Amino acid sequence: MRIMQKAHNKTAVRASRQDGDATRQVLLDVAGQVFAERGFADATSKEICARAGTNVAAVNYHFGSRGALYEAVLVEAHHHLLKLEEMQEIAARALAPRDKLRVILRGIVQRATGPQAHWGARVVIRELMAPTAHAPALVHKAIAPKAMLMVALASEITGLPPSTPGLQRALFLMMAPCLALLVAPREMRTSLFPSLGDVDGLVDDMMDYAGAGLQAIAAKYSASARPRGG
Repeated sequence: MRIMQKAHNKTAVRASRQDGDATRQVLLDVAGQVFAERGFADATSKEICARAGTNVAAVNYHFGSRGALYEAVLVEAHHHLLKLEEMQEIAARALAPRDKLRVILRGIVQRATGPQAHWGARVVIRELMAPTAHAPALVHKAIAPKAMLMVALASEITGLPPSTPGLQRALFLMMAPCLALLVAPREMRTSLFPSLGDVDGLVDDMMDYAGAGLQAIAAKYSASARPRGG
């Protein structure tokens, strides 16, 4: 009897945990949509819970506060645009460093120019254009680990140490077009510059620019590191 009761209790706990995880995910997704529409300042926990079909206390229960929920949304939003796990899997492939970079850039471009708009892009754009007090969470929890991976990849390509100032600046400039794709109105990509819709062509051109830039940075900083004199 006790064994059956214990099994029943374990099943109930597991079901409760699964329900809690499901509710948390629903809140996260609905909050992302609300924050994308209204921004952090004008989005309320009451509206988020109402649209999610949960009790008004659910935000505090699952996240601790509206601010903590927003930070979780920021991380989830950036995860949609650029998944760290995917980047790590690509970095571990038996490919040349440039080919790894191409695969990563292609994934970003596909998400940024895809026909189905995701709330993640709008949330990230809002935060980048008008940073809130929660911007550090986006930088340290979402962007930083991916940036470190990209710096390491650029280091492989150039042969320069990751700490090289020019390499870090080059990476920032290399990723800027991806941000531009996110910010640019869809009409710009469909009517004014329709060639931006050619994902493979766009990635090829991005790689040409990035490759030339990294090659120039490698030559410049390799030369500056060499001892002078004869």
